[in-house]
Amino acid sequence: MQSSPTFARRLLCGGILSCIASLCLMPLQARSQTQSATGTSGSSLSSPTLTAPALDPSVDAAYDHFFNMDYDRAIQEFEKVLDRRPNDPSPVNHLLATILMRELYRMGAMNTGEYANDSFIGQAHRTADPKVKDRIKQLVDRAEGLEEQQLKADPNNVDALYCRGVTRAQFALYTALVERAWFSALRNAVGARHDHERVLELDPNYVDAKLVVGTHNYVMGSLPWSVKAAVALVGLSGTKEKGLQYLHEVADSNGENSVDAKVVLALFLRREHRYDEARAFMHDLAARYPRNYLFPLEEANLLRAGGHSAEAAVAYRKVWQNGREGKHGTLHYEISAWGLGELLRNQKDYSGAAAAYELVSEASDPDPETLQKANLAAGEMYDLLQKRDLAMKKYQTVLAENASTPPAEQARKHIKEAYRE
Repeated sequence: MQSSPTFARRLLCGGILSCIASLCLMPLQARSQTQSATGTSGSSLSSPTLTAPALDPSVDAAYDHFFNMDYDRAIQEFEKVLDRRPNDPSPVNHLLATILMRELYRMGAMNTGEYANDSFIGQAHRTADPKVKDRIKQLVDRAEGLEEQQLKADPNNVDALYCRGVTRAQFALYTALVERAWFSALRNAVGARHDHERVLELDPNYVDAKLVVGTHNYVMGSLPWSVKAAVALVGLSGTKEKGLQYLHEVADSNGENSVDAKVVLALFLRREHRYDEARAFMHDLAARYPRNYLFPLEEANLLRAGGHSAEAAVAYRKVWQNGREGKHGTLHYEISAWGLGELLRNQKDYSGAAAAYELVSEASDPDPETLQKANLAAGEMYDLLQKRDLAMKKYQTVLAENASTPPAEQARKHIKEAYRE
């Protein structure tokens, strides 16, 4: 096994960022400052500019839209909150998270299956909108400016420290998945951890801070021993047990980061092959946010990973049917047909797999990447079924969609020579 510093840094980067990227389902949210208003914050010197009313219905409404993937509505609501609280970094972070998630969704980077391992590092999706990138950077600068102003007045302001950690974590996600700047992302991710560790030193009851710290602990505990030794030189350590414990505490808290913690736990438990536990979290979130197709889709993925193929097929078909009935709005529910196709393909049911892949094109506005992959896969199934004419039509469709992608390259090969497993 390689053990060079470069290799170690790459493994560390992949490990941490795979965990941060798992938050694509639900990004890190800045804590609502109701805890400070109710006296649970450990800092008696918190600036009043960080304190919000105990109840803010518009924030609750924005969260509901956000978790249901209605990003446009959530952005409108968070912008209103920010207008009322222009000197509070918390609503800046809320708005930042929502704009970032909407753009990642548009880019096609929201498939949770990619984050079950570190393969997402090499994944390339549609490019980000330059105007959106500029706005994200402006919001990061605005949040950091407010946070630094608060921390200059009081270095032990736990709310400001927490908010800065959230900003750094979200900027890490942006630089990793949008800019593909891995080491810049790593620096921000580590900075987020240090901020939230400091929060917990000042206020051990600040449960939301355990999300980032727990995530990093699990990552550190999952690294090979040689990499652990390398990263220990820069002061990073942790155990999987502590990481999972912290994440369970956040998930059970019913706080603002509870949903995030459940998503991250589901990812980590999947890595641990504890599929039933992970599925319980997804089942809970699917019932709570019915418009969000990613939760029931991940539940189907977990059934499949756990060897429950028949139940997984039913779950994929349910997501597809709910999407056809409009229960997921205009979201890209057609990825469930792709998942069903992959399941049937692994079972050597090539005819059933081809039919499932064909369903992707029946969605009103299918995701281009998913559609192209599905057309390629359908062509491969037809080749295996010795239906060469149908296979050739599918390969030509792939090339017509976008001739410069990896699926297109595969299609060109299959046009020259029929696909065989």
